[in-house]
Amino acid sequence: MTVTDMKIVRDILPHRPACANKYSVGSLLCVCGSFSMAGAAVLCAKAALRTGAGLVRIALPESIYPIVSASLPEAVFLVLPQNEKGAIDASAQREIIKYANKADAVLMGCGSKLCADTVSIALSLVSECKSPLVLDADGINSVSKHIDILRDRVYPTVLTPHEGEMSRLTGLSSSYIRENRETTAQKFADDYGVTLVLKGKDTVIASKNSQMYINPTGNPGMAVAGSGDVLAGMIASFVAQGVDVTLSSVAGAYLHGLAGDIAKDDLTEYSLIPSDIIDRIPNAIKMCMETDREV
Repeated sequence: MTVTDMKIVRDILPHRPACANKYSVGSLLCVCGSFSMAGAAVLCAKAALRTGAGLVRIALPESIYPIVSASLPEAVFLVLPQNEKGAIDASAQREIIKYANKADAVLMGCGSKLCADTVSIALSLVSECKSPLVLDADGINSVSKHIDILRDRVYPTVLTPHEGEMSRLTGLSSSYIRENRETTAQKFADDYGVTLVLKGKDTVIASKNSQMYINPTGNPGMAVAGSGDVLAGMIASFVAQGVDVTLSSVAGAYLHGLAGDIAKDDLTEYSLIPSDIIDRIPNAIKMCMETDREV
């Protein structure tokens, strides 16, 4: 077990060559957002851009396009039909898979709204997407009743559950998971061949046949809706930039918590909101880049 520190993150940060362009430093597809949860799409995509992804495309239902595009002019968009619940309609499934297989990484689930269409899209991504896949929120909930599908997936996959979502994935109680975080995360990663980011105090990052990491950064002020969307976007951004999915999770979790700690010092734990975390991602990255390079 390794406790992540700045030197570990510094060495994970991907190199950006002088000849870099928006395609060479990572294209990310975010299948996110629904009517009443447009903010989740904004937060995850903006966090991904702040963490270095060169091109972020948001696949979203048509009703929230005006809101999200006005909030995030740096992104590009795949505007899709929606169902009666305001989620992406399953008729868009083939279009999503087409763009997913062109992307360097795919993030699915932030603000997606759990319904039959969302489940269908999530399962198709697990089965057919050849790009690395990050599942968060209702992306996780969508596969929870079809969990064995993960065993058949041969491409890199990250799940980012909180304890409640982990309970739905495993059938274990939240209290048991809280008391057995490391063993629960490692067993799930081993059983399903994924990288598992079990969120909470001292976030656990586990993957099959790999070192387990414990994240020491973060604070109670980050316990607010939208914080997880920011983390998912940061992890997916590193994956899109070509970083190993487990190391992407390690760096994303550490920088997410560190940005939150910087925000807490400025604003207090009471006043911290997810956009404050995003605003301080550059400060967190800079702190790690400037860490003493002596071993």
